[in-house]
Amino acid sequence: MKIKILVPIYNDWQSVSKLIDEINNLSISSEYEISTIIVNDASNHDRLEENKDLSNIHSYKIINMKKNQGHARCIAVGLKYIFEKEDFDYVIPMDGDGEDRPIEIKDFINQINASNDKPIVGLRVKRSESLLFQICYKIHKAITLAFTGKSIKFGNFTCLPKSTVEKMVNEKATWNSFSGSLIKVEKELISIPSIRGTRYFGPSKMSFYNLIKHSLSIISVFKKTFLIRSALFIVFYILLIKNNASVITAIPLIFLMIAVYSISNLALRENMDDFDKALSNISNVENIK
Repeated sequence: MKIKILVPIYNDWQSVSKLIDEINNLSISSEYEISTIIVNDASNHDRLEENKDLSNIHSYKIINMKKNQGHARCIAVGLKYIFEKEDFDYVIPMDGDGEDRPIEIKDFINQINASNDKPIVGLRVKRSESLLFQICYKIHKAITLAFTGKSIKFGNFTCLPKSTVEKMVNEKATWNSFSGSLIKVEKELISIPSIRGTRYFGPSKMSFYNLIKHSLSIISVFKKTFLIRSALFIVFYILLIKNNASVITAIPLIFLMIAVYSISNLALRENMDDFDKALSNISNVENIK
């Protein structure tokens, strides 16, 4: 069985080097052929040249992009490249900074035979970030659930059968949000517990601003549901405050209108024409092994 590990990165070559070592050191049955594909999102830091013993990795490629397009689109390009150019059975997208723990790749693989060709997601049961970030993350999940009706408790760290990859590369939402697209194209997901690891090097790149953008990107995938629920909220809220209207009571409505504007703009990112031409942004592909 051929499994491709897909890792988007921007500048974090030191972490990628450690990640590759940890993947290579995994004890995985020889019936599984493990290959790693790095999507380099036009990094402006040079990659370290290293001589590694990659005896347990079948192949190792780096896809170098011409211009930076962001994390979600980097994954989308990787999925499209693998689907069109590679021979594979499953794809495991994961971050390269250590927060997605390589040891859990074995958990995904162990679940494959029982998954009946359904995607497997890493359900985050424990996180390593600060208390403030964890509170913000819970708020993000609550808002997403309230406005879309979707409970999304997973990130990029998943194990996708070829049938799911095919659906995702033909879904424009993939160009905008990985997790939003996955839950849109697949009604049934298999989940396994996943513990969020600590970064190999440096602070997390997921700032509060990026978390908000991430949340709004997911919601934009389900924009029709969001707009209907927003309209209902506005009607009921106005009825609730009509006798006590003030600048203060109008604040939730102002925030909601800002969210509607932001989500409408993010929804414009779902451009299938751009997604279809995504591989034209590849500068070259390095075959490391």
